[in-house]
Amino acid sequence: MKRMTRRGWLASVGAAGATAAGAVAAAHAQGKPAAGGKPSNEGKRYNFQNLSPRELIQRRHLPNVELVTQDGARVHFYDDLVKDRRVVIQFMFTRCKDICPVITHHLAEVQGLLGGRGGRDIFFYSISLSPEEDTPRELRAFAREHGAGPGWTFLTGKPEDILHLRRSLGFYLDDPRQDADRNNHSGMIVVGTEPLMRWAMCEGGAKPEWIATVIRTEMDAPLQGAVDGITQADTAIRLKGTVNESKQAAPAGHMHMK
Repeated sequence: MKRMTRRGWLASVGAAGATAAGAVAAAHAQGKPAAGGKPSNEGKRYNFQNLSPRELIQRRHLPNVELVTQDGARVHFYDDLVKDRRVVIQFMFTRCKDICPVITHHLAEVQGLLGGRGGRDIFFYSISLSPEEDTPRELRAFAREHGAGPGWTFLTGKPEDILHLRRSLGFYLDDPRQDADRNNHSGMIVVGTEPLMRWAMCEGGAKPEWIATVIRTEMDAPLQGAVDGITQADTAIRLKGTVNESKQAAPAGHMHMK
């Protein structure tokens, strides 16, 4: 049997693809579907919208649902909390006995490591996975217990809005039964600079020094270029962290915004 080279294989695939594409095009030209293809869309109208990448991300991943803060104030997730801000987002619930207290305690230490930037140019949000149980009063007590500092808002809301927000941000499991169990929730946190469309995730259970380094890396990297007139950070550059000055921190896992 003649050995197939990589170049030969690519050529054969290309030829097969061209043949298939030709058959589909010919069938569509006649208004008929090709074998295994879809019916012709001739005569149909499409309403394509001219959306900027930033607006597209907002619509798909940053829904403007109404939430309630630990102080009882009603806010909208995108307009009031995320738009034009640097943010750190955590999902938790006050009755969680496993990862939630650990991550919340770590984030309290991270706030200290960031030197008073909380509420000034970096905003922390903890969103309840148990809105039926977590009242503003309970969230306020939880925040005090774990030493939450300025610029850190704890949030609850309607269960359907929390679910929509959680899934929009990528916090879900493919198995519906496992996804419905709040004890299976992810230990990741979201780090984002909304106007620059820069979004990443990092492990909330990691050492606070490492989390702080990820936040600085994502939010304070040397600036290069611009997006719609807004200065864009160079994502290829990693800053030295406080964990070990001789080693650079591992890069955060970037979110896949579909």
